[in-house]
Amino acid sequence: MRPAAIMAALMLASLPARAQDKPPERVTVTGTRDHKVIQDFVKTFAAPTRVSGKITRWGQGICPQTVGLNPAAVKFVNDRLRAVARQIDAPVDDHSDCAVNIEIVFTTTPQAMIDNVRKDKPDLLGYADNTEKLDALAAVTRPIQAWYMTQTRDLRGNVLTDVAHRNGPGVEIPCGPTPCYLPDAAIFKTSDSRLGDGLRSEFQHVIVAADPTKLTDCAMGQVADYIALVALAQVATPDACQPIASIANLLASGCDSNPDGLSDNDLAYLSGLYHMHATYDWRLQQNEIVSRIETRTTGQ
Repeated sequence: MRPAAIMAALMLASLPARAQDKPPERVTVTGTRDHKVIQDFVKTFAAPTRVSGKITRWGQGICPQTVGLNPAAVKFVNDRLRAVARQIDAPVDDHSDCAVNIEIVFTTTPQAMIDNVRKDKPDLLGYADNTEKLDALAAVTRPIQAWYMTQTRDLRGNVLTDVAHRNGPGVEIPCGPTPCYLPDAAIFKTSDSRLGDGLRSEFQHVIVAADPTKLTDCAMGQVADYIALVALAQVATPDACQPIASIANLLASGCDSNPDGLSDNDLAYLSGLYHMHATYDWRLQQNEIVSRIETRTTGQ
């Protein structure tokens, strides 16, 4: 049964039995031996941050809060996110009074919500060093969309939120196709290792907005798994149609596949993300994730 579950949940109706009783069925993936295909898959998912030049993941325990659905649906989405996090060894805060760091909002007016965030707390939308980039960040363009506030941590544990309006001299560091700008760089303790500089990138806060009017063809399990993906990893190009099975294809245009939930590829990517060396150069981080996907999907 694949009902228009989201609108029903928003209107305080009951969830379909499949979503209440068990997690969504996962796609059975035939492992591919094409190294380049997997490389391309990882590159469309993982990209270095503008500040530290590393791939971002959670360093502190996740504490999700979902609003806009009935209580049963809220519990399902939160529980599913925590379950996926545990499966891939991402940190989870299980305290009942944990500080919320993932806000999941089901709303029929996502742009109005994000406009308010931009007005009151623009840093929650992510790093932007000019008005044009902030305009692009604040535009709602997808049925489910995420915004990431990140932070940089050094070898001593010093942490700075990644924002563009710090005081201090700052310094440019190599981090991919273009240099990254590290504000207040003088406070950071770095390493001279050829493998990495000792800095790591972490999520500080994530907002996920879901528009139920644009998800009527999706089952609740699919939506929960898609949210889990974008809440635990910053997908670099979420509109790209993936050449291998992925829940990301659920909302990407032009994709033939209709995934039931997180695929083995998605779980292997997330697992690689949370097992990679956090301080390594981003190219080495990508290679680590590619290797984990190949091992998991091919058995080699």
